[in-house]
Amino acid sequence: MAKILDPDDLAQGISVIFTTSATPRTIEIIPKAVNASSNIVDTGSSATNGVTMQCLYSFAKEEWRTDSELIKFPFPMVSITEESFEMVNQWDFKTGATRELLRDGGWSLKNTGGTSIEEYVNITSLGTFDAQTDLAYYLQVTGFTTQPTDMVFSGEVNQAVKIYGDATKGNFDYRDIFKLYLREEAKTYGFYDLLTEQNLSVLTFKKFALPLSNGVDLNIGVTDSAISAGNTGTANTPTYSGMSISYYENPQLREIGTGNFYPFHIIIDGDNKPKQNIYEFVQWSLRQIVDIDANSGTTIGKVAEELLEFVGDTLKTKLTSIGGVFIDNYLTSDINELVFVDDTGAERTFPFVATGVLQFNDNLVNNPSTNLAIYRVFFTNDDAGDDLGRDFGTSSAITINDNSNSAITGNVSAHTNNEIAFDFDYDNNIQRGNASSGEDAPYTAVAIGLSTAQYVVTTGTIVRSTSNVINYVAALERNYLNP
Repeated sequence: MAKILDPDDLAQGISVIFTTSATPRTIEIIPKAVNASSNIVDTGSSATNGVTMQCLYSFAKEEWRTDSELIKFPFPMVSITEESFEMVNQWDFKTGATRELLRDGGWSLKNTGGTSIEEYVNITSLGTFDAQTDLAYYLQVTGFTTQPTDMVFSGEVNQAVKIYGDATKGNFDYRDIFKLYLREEAKTYGFYDLLTEQNLSVLTFKKFALPLSNGVDLNIGVTDSAISAGNTGTANTPTYSGMSISYYENPQLREIGTGNFYPFHIIIDGDNKPKQNIYEFVQWSLRQIVDIDANSGTTIGKVAEELLEFVGDTLKTKLTSIGGVFIDNYLTSDINELVFVDDTGAERTFPFVATGVLQFNDNLVNNPSTNLAIYRVFFTNDDAGDDLGRDFGTSSAITINDNSNSAITGNVSAHTNNEIAFDFDYDNNIQRGNASSGEDAPYTAVAIGLSTAQYVVTTGTIVRSTSNVINYVAALERNYLNP
């Protein structure tokens, strides 16, 4: 059967036992695994097994009304609402196993003076888990140095959690914090901070419903074992072993754009790997039960705050309670698809770098090593800038600089696929004048060989893109001679 809602599905002595001879008097839930005649199951998720508090309360009322022995004793429960109860008159639940099968309600245990000495909330998740083997867990203390507690049952959650005990019942008070996590391999993460999200000052003994779900994470392409081994699993390449996460007490300044420094408290070292590998490493780290802080502090991975997210193809860092997150040593080609959130919560991006390739035909590539073909890329004109007439075809023609401020010039040799990659500081290049920053760059590209390639000129425009192509197609040289 599923979760028991109807008291007619309960039977005294079979699925519920009231013990009046003990001190305290006790109520015990007996699952089918213990007594095959019981209708209460303790398998599957907590959302689909056990018995509701309202059902148990209603069953107790029916039994007190008809049982000539039970009526001799004070009634065990007070119903405040259908989701909040008090255990009174020296009654308690007999075992932890019984408490683990109670659904849809919290309760307070009262002493003879009517004071609460123990309290439980009910945590009920809304939404679906990708698999019923996915296991949620929770944290009841502040900070990130304590290991969390797993839910009793995997799958969607409907479970009682103890939040308070006086000196005789554990001597703790967790009524001011509750964080619920769902983190599984190669799946999106779920998280809920109950008090913050529901604007609560303290928790009380009742049911709290909260959203928690997960799904397949399409940005994870390797297994946990491959990451923990530092390898891709296919080529024994240490893709992940050089990465790390460092948490700092004081802000770390990072330059984003020329002369612009911003504060961050968490620094990820990407080890010059692609953004997806960085994301895979960080998500794996946030499922570890050990300290993941490469700095001097302690941060347990499973309870650390999330640091990264993909929005389309863009990898963004997140603002945490500690501060902003920056990635050191990212792959240069990913620079246009990274967004960093600093300590103020502001999004910071690098100036856009246009990238592309110079493509050469075989006539240019096949020149002998003693007289390699050369290539140059010029601005066609400076119209978008100072408009001083520094056009190609004049002695004032400007050679275009790449993102490192080096001229896009060189020799053509047997490059892989006849290509040479280039980049261009689209947002900041002002070679044509200050007004030209952030403007398309018209180019005139030339190349010339000796023995195999004639002079070639090609024109076009470098645009705000990572797929610019400058294509050189030189005719075969048939007449050059230097005996």
